[in-house]
Amino acid sequence: MLAVDRSSPRVTLTGAAGRIGRAIVSLLPAHWIVRGTNLTADERLGALDVRDLQACRRAFTGVDAVVHLAAIPEPAASWQLLLPTNVVGAYNVAQAAADCGVRRLVLASSLHSMSGVPYGTQSRSDDQPRPGNLYGATKAWAEALGAWIAATTTTSVVALRIGYFAELRPDVQTVAAREVSAWLSPRDAAELVRAAVESEFTGFFVANGLSANRYRAADLEATMRQLGYKPVDDVWAQ
Repeated sequence: MLAVDRSSPRVTLTGAAGRIGRAIVSLLPAHWIVRGTNLTADERLGALDVRDLQACRRAFTGVDAVVHLAAIPEPAASWQLLLPTNVVGAYNVAQAAADCGVRRLVLASSLHSMSGVPYGTQSRSDDQPRPGNLYGATKAWAEALGAWIAATTTTSVVALRIGYFAELRPDVQTVAAREVSAWLSPRDAAELVRAAVESEFTGFFVANGLSANRYRAADLEATMRQLGYKPVDDVWAQ
């Protein structure tokens, strides 16, 4: 196993102004040196257009880990909307991370990459993608990119099949059961990212990303075992 220096890893986070990025950035480990980026800069975030390969290379130089959250997160989005960011942007991030010798690349996939399985089927992290929409297909593309990078470079990759992220606990009486069972809370999302960055494995791994729900849309055993992920929230807990 490759030893990881956890003393002060430099981590670049793309899409830091998105829903997940905003919710987790303050919950990430205090010993990390985190640089959040977004399409446009503000007083907190640096500018990074993931559609620009050279810009990605500049942003990732000297970085220990890249956490790639930037994407069009709309399951009903058209090909024209998804192509620049979810397809080309994902390639640019993966290629730039490898070019810069980044130790760990964490790619935000989605349980939508498995949304084509029959309802009620619990997916496992080693299941092959089976998207039920074009958005999910772009996330399957991100997973394939991660497998390619891990197989051909020194950069190891974790693809996170993120479930139903919501800052507040969903109401189990009004929210669809499929989404409730896939809930991922902010603090568990931050824990998932921490585990994905700090885990000492090498190679490629697909991790299911949801909280410690009593009934789960996806199995968590492999994710907890491989990454040391320790979720705490349960959508059904009182």
